Amino acid sequence: MKTFMPFKLEWVIHEDADGLLIREFLGKQHISKRALTAIKFSGGKIMVDGKEQNVRYRLKKGERLTVVFPPEMPSESLQAENIPLSIVYEDPYLLVISKPAGMNTIPSREHPSGSLANALLGYYEKKGIQAAPHIVTRLDRHTSGLVLAVKSRHIHHLFSEMQKRQGVKRTYQALAEGIFLNQQGTIEQPIGRKESSIIERTVREDGQYACTHYKVLRQYDQFAHVQLTLDTGRTHQIRVHLSFIGHPLLGDDLYGGNTSFISRQALHCANLQFYHPVFQRDMEFSEPLPLDMKQILAFHTKIDL
Repeated sequence: MKTFMPFKLEWVIHEDADGLLIREFLGKQHISKRALTAIKFSGGKIMVDGKEQNVRYRLKKGERLTVVFPPEMPSESLQAENIPLSIVYEDPYLLVISKPAGMNTIPSREHPSGSLANALLGYYEKKGIQAAPHIVTRLDRHTSGLVLAVKSRHIHHLFSEMQKRQGVKRTYQALAEGIFLNQQGTIEQPIGRKESSIIERTVREDGQYACTHYKVLRQYDQFAHVQLTLDTGRTHQIRVHLSFIGHPLLGDDLYGGNTSFISRQALHCANLQFYHPVFQRDMEFSEPLPLDMKQILAFHTKIDL
């Protein structure tokens, strides 16, 4: 029988925390009252130097505080699958994964299996990690590149708060149709659901604010190699915004892209930056373009404007 390792956090108490109640200290670590309640009643533990304590214990300098979180049970509808993962980085708290084009981030009605979440759950079971898949940065099914996943509900909460302050930054690379007259620019157009579709989004006055920054890395004869960053994270934001300015992504048939070069939208998450909430340091990861996008660049002519 496989033994599962509980998720836990540990701190050595320094002078600035000497005399604090455990609940005060954990509040400073952004552990919510809801999480503390779950720890108390759902199988977690709070220990000081290996001895179980309650949140009213007053900490002393030099003590080691350990918080063991209750076990997380994944949804019964999510099935573990033995699907290979391209793991770029892993530590006890999170993973950075390179997702291939054609894989859903989470299951959908049309694709109930084969997703990154299915693969993660299979990986966790194989490694003895007691966790539900928590995916912080999702990508569309046909977008390739870096995805951030974490191993506990608490770490996911920390990243969600970070995302509200734009603390998780992604840089994309894309192949967009046509000749760009402006080598860089910003697209600020609200995005909402298209009335005639449950999938497609469009620019509309009553949509949600959306902001995309672009920079042309290299202009080719029929398209441009473009770098993009987002201030917001709306569904299909890059695809909608580039189509709106007349430069749809190659292969993006949903938004008017030419499918003769590539059979999926030519969009790749190439760079991921974030502040590690446990290690307390900045981290950055990069992933080169996948083969299908590289081949398009190799067989087309660069032009100078």
